[in-house]
Amino acid sequence: MKIKIIFFLFLIFGVNGISQIVPSAYSLLGKNSLRKITNDDSPAGNGITDIITVGDTIIAGSGKGLSISTDGGASWKNFYGTKDFGTESISAIGYNNGVIWAATAHDETFSGSTVQVGSGLKISYDKGNTWKSIPQPVDTDKDTIVVYGRNRIRALPITVPQQNLTFDIAFTPGTVWITSWAGGLRKSTDGGSTWQRVVLPPDNLDHIAPSDTLNFCLSPVAGKICSQGNLNHSGFSVIAVNDSTLYVGTAGGINKSTDGGISWQKFNHQNQQNPIGGNFVVALAYNSATKTIWAGTNQANDPAEFSSVSSSTDGGNNWKTFLRGEFVHNFGFKSSDIIAATDDGAFRSSDNGTSWILPTSIIDESSKLQLQTNIFYTAASQGQIIWLGSADGLVKLNETGGMWQGTWKIFLASKALTSADDSYAFPNPFYPKIDGTVKIKYSTAGKSVPVTIRIFDFGMNYVRTIIQNIQKGSSSNANASEIDFWDGKDDSGKLVTNGVYFYRIDRGSAKPEFGKIIVIE
Repeated sequence: MKIKIIFFLFLIFGVNGISQIVPSAYSLLGKNSLRKITNDDSPAGNGITDIITVGDTIIAGSGKGLSISTDGGASWKNFYGTKDFGTESISAIGYNNGVIWAATAHDETFSGSTVQVGSGLKISYDKGNTWKSIPQPVDTDKDTIVVYGRNRIRALPITVPQQNLTFDIAFTPGTVWITSWAGGLRKSTDGGSTWQRVVLPPDNLDHIAPSDTLNFCLSPVAGKICSQGNLNHSGFSVIAVNDSTLYVGTAGGINKSTDGGISWQKFNHQNQQNPIGGNFVVALAYNSATKTIWAGTNQANDPAEFSSVSSSTDGGNNWKTFLRGEFVHNFGFKSSDIIAATDDGAFRSSDNGTSWILPTSIIDESSKLQLQTNIFYTAASQGQIIWLGSADGLVKLNETGGMWQGTWKIFLASKALTSADDSYAFPNPFYPKIDGTVKIKYSTAGKSVPVTIRIFDFGMNYVRTIIQNIQKGSSSNANASEIDFWDGKDDSGKLVTNGVYFYRIDRGSAKPEFGKIIVIE
């Protein structure tokens, strides 16, 4: 039964079902590579999947664990490779009255496919100095009944952490809520020590209340106990807009409760005159400045559904849709402005969705590096500061002019060079279709010199010239390093095949520097 649950869920959702986590962003160190907490000038990972800002504090989650800055990003405390976090990725973060929550996950191979596994939650009551670990909430084989008012609801026990990972965390007074894909919606009223499954409407009902007479099964898939599965029982997103009102996004729509998670009303593409774009709801957010609910709504199983941003100003009774065709991972706000983090950029609107504007090129003011990806996972703000979490680094904008105008800074995690003759490429192995670019880091030994970088295949046949006789380096900083990019294409613009490739760096009159890149499609 456990195997059937895992395999069937993977067939339903595939890669898109776990879109808030991208495998390439979660390349993990070996289990023996544990290290102490590090204090660095950037987060430990470059695939930033979640950001929370509280005053001057920034909390960021990535494939390389949790990172916290208490000085506006000038320095970072990274928890990757620690006793508490190990080499786990961060699948969700939350903050409530001084308490930090982080959900962790990792990948496993199952029947030749990549399956994501929830490894639990971490809680800190002292700003990250110490952590309490909680296992991923699961059921026992005997958990086949959930009492709901006058009803005894049959339930399929979710007894394994595979495809049961926490994607979102929300809080109401005395209660923490999590959505964990196959694990559905759960709540804890004792700080995470114990968890209760929360009953949501099945696919064929738009409302449930404890006073109703109900006959359905709480289960995301069919099995021995439940003859029919419900997309609405697969949970992905949750927000609390006040002490008693919750919105929960599932693979079957958006569920609203105004009595603290007891009774529920479901909104989906099929049951409203002005509906959401699609029923697969991976992101939810509430902008208190405009009293608007925002949702990342994608196609589930109805061809009439479509990916889009959906918003409601009347508590979900009516929805408007924007950015049709865009897959939205998350939202952020700057006052009344909404930022939608998508696969095609960070779209921003100052008129509640009527028009959307993308930033132009994002170039670090100091290093002159340009962001090499259009994939954004999350956004947040601190006054005039906007934070964007991308697939290839954390981005900070000190917005001093109009929209998207100001000073950009890109936080790019990389290891230090050991000498002036050292260089390396990352990520390595390099997946061009996922990673976009591989970065080559090197030094000019504190000199301003012309640099040429070429790519060769395993037989040392010429493939591509990345830069040619470009002046790099500065005599004002002998410890400075340079980074250049290769997109995995040859001179004709065609992606290279799988294999081992070499780069050659010519730096003025210095001895050429060589390195290896493994390319995997």
